[in-house]
Amino acid sequence: MEKKNLDWANLGFGYTKTDYRWQARWANGEWTKDGLVTDGNVTLSEAACVFHYSQSCFEGMKAYTTKDGHIVTFRPDQNALRMQNSCRRLEMPVLPVDTFVEAVKETVRANAAWVPPFGTGATFYIRPVMIGSGIQIGVAPAHEFLFRVFGSPVGSYFKGGVKPIALQVSQYDRAAPRGTGHIKAGLNYAMSLYPTMEAHRAGYAENVYLDPATRTYVEETGGANLLFVDQDNNLIVPKSDSILPSVTRRSLVYVGEHYLGLKVIERQVKFSELKDMKECALCGTAAVLAPVGKIHDPATGNDICFPSGMEEIGPVSKKIRETLLAIQSCEIEAPEGWICQVC
Repeated sequence: MEKKNLDWANLGFGYTKTDYRWQARWANGEWTKDGLVTDGNVTLSEAACVFHYSQSCFEGMKAYTTKDGHIVTFRPDQNALRMQNSCRRLEMPVLPVDTFVEAVKETVRANAAWVPPFGTGATFYIRPVMIGSGIQIGVAPAHEFLFRVFGSPVGSYFKGGVKPIALQVSQYDRAAPRGTGHIKAGLNYAMSLYPTMEAHRAGYAENVYLDPATRTYVEETGGANLLFVDQDNNLIVPKSDSILPSVTRRSLVYVGEHYLGLKVIERQVKFSELKDMKECALCGTAAVLAPVGKIHDPATGNDICFPSGMEEIGPVSKKIRETLLAIQSCEIEAPEGWICQVC
């Protein structure tokens, strides 16, 4: 199978229209599978619920070309389960795990020519999304829903690849206590857009959000979880009910503990502790693991500069990242169930 003629090594993280996407519709209490379609556009009524009450959720995942030429995805069942949790919280119909995985595999298989070759550093980003497509003017859930999976070849999420980035502490809250921070709802990201652009205008790659109740504990960034390495080389994982349970974070933590022998500690992390950490990184599907060199606190004007610095990724973060990438590309053996072969 011949790949598309793209400059794979220099792709940015953006949308490129590919040949196929997979679609299903929910109405009258059941799902109807349209399967693969070629039209990249969706036509909706102006009264569709998603436009007024933001009834939408999504997932992010990737497909990879392995060294021996196969195409695989990474733990799609976990994304399916997370989308189910999002749907329950948003009063949306729950898509069966098998249907979700089938949709992902068919989308990737149909767009195999767009999946970057092994060794280019690029991947095929997959976006499953569900929206309230039915007409709804009163404040209530929609009666019809659209589920779609599409994909696009992408490069690194942050410019510079794994070069450390700078963050700032946001003066805004990402999620309310007992709110929707633990699900992947579109409305969470809409709320983060203004603070994110404020961070960019100030010269920072992202925001660090503190807990909304006390503004004492670290939660996550606008689009990724955080990890830390303390002075004893323990992997510190912030704990909070409003943090999105990242599939990538869980995988990195497993790799750190079971492949690299690190001690993993999941707990609340006070912002005041960060000055004593050796390494900091944000993690998620898009970025995988991106090292953080410093965090600026606008409230005090002070910078927290991690010993790993702004030039190179820290040694522990580097080992965890490289090991996970090797698992995803099947260069080393994966835990059972992590790799889903497409073709």
